[in-house]
Amino acid sequence: MSHTFRAIDEELAALHRDVAVMGELAVTQLVAAIDAFLRHDDEAAALVAAQDARLDEMDTEIERRAVRFIALRQPLADDLRAPIAAMKTAMNLERCGDLAKNIAKRTPQLKTAPEPALAKGVGELGALVAKRLDEVVAAYQTADAVAAKTVWERDTDIDELHEKVFHQVLQAMSGDPTSIEGSTHLLFITKNLERIGDHATNIAELICYQATGGELIDRPKAS
Repeated sequence: MSHTFRAIDEELAALHRDVAVMGELAVTQLVAAIDAFLRHDDEAAALVAAQDARLDEMDTEIERRAVRFIALRQPLADDLRAPIAAMKTAMNLERCGDLAKNIAKRTPQLKTAPEPALAKGVGELGALVAKRLDEVVAAYQTADAVAAKTVWERDTDIDELHEKVFHQVLQAMSGDPTSIEGSTHLLFITKNLERIGDHATNIAELICYQATGGELIDRPKAS
């Protein structure tokens, strides 16, 4: 029996480590995509887009192992929440990678580098989103539900900055019709960043679920 318990612990630990590695890669991809955009570096952007396949592969493998663990071990309580949280966290990280790839793919579509003021706003939003994603990955690594809750509570910071940058871009479009094509790409980039922030929040909730079996997060009441 002790051998079985040890085997279960080892499987779950390995699954947890691999999701953490996937999280670090997702953060690296996002930071690289933002950097490529700010430097208007088409080659670096293409590299980010190409490397997204690795996150897809990791997500598929983690899902396979999590489902296999549940099917063979038929776990209960904590041992059931762990593979579910790992699988869903990997899904959110894979989506973050897709969104980072989308940001990278828009960089070469910008015929010229964006205006410095607009680039600065997008860069600030990108830095904030990358910071939140990095924080939630760290919280997953240490199974820190309190740190995860903090990430969730700060999600409004991303929403507010996104709205500010979004309106800056719209204002630039209205003032210069020739900038509409490039500004449209900027709008998509800012939206992709905001959605990555949403995925970071999803991961925070999963960390709380794994730790407690419920939610440490009090959701706003529906109006």
